[in-house]
Amino acid sequence: QVQVLESGGGLVQAGGSLRLSCAASGTIFSINGMGWYRQAPGKQRELVAFVTGGGSTSYADSVKDRFTISLDGAKRAVYLTMNALKSEDTAVYTCNVRSLDSNWMPHDYWGQGTQVTVSS
Repeated sequence: QVQVLESGGGLVQAGGSLRLSCAASGTIFSINGMGWYRQAPGKQRELVAFVTGGGSTSYADSVKDRFTISLDGAKRAVYLTMNALKSEDTAVYTCNVRSLDSNWMPHDYWGQGTQVTVSS
C-alpha cells in the first residue's frame, strides 16, 4: 500500500508565505513525478505545480513567479513554497504521486489534502 501524507497548511495573511510538504511511503517501484493540486469552494480541482523525476517543473499561470516546487527523490518527498499569497490561493491543496509499477503501468496516489486559507 502507498500512503501520501501532507503537512504545512494553515492560515496566513495576504502577502505571506507557507511551505507545504508531502511524503510518500509504502511499496513504490518508481516515482514518475509528484505535484500539488488545489480545489477552492465551488471550483474544479486544478493543477498548481508538478515536478517530474527528472526535475522538470510546470506551474499554473496564476502561481508562476510566486510558488516553487521541489522534489527530494531519496525521501520521496515534494515541497511547495508559496510566497506572496493572495486570497484567491485559498483552497484545499492535495498532493499527487505519479508512479510506475514493475510492469511500467502508471498509478496515481493522492493525499487527504491540507487547507490553505489566505486572509485579506
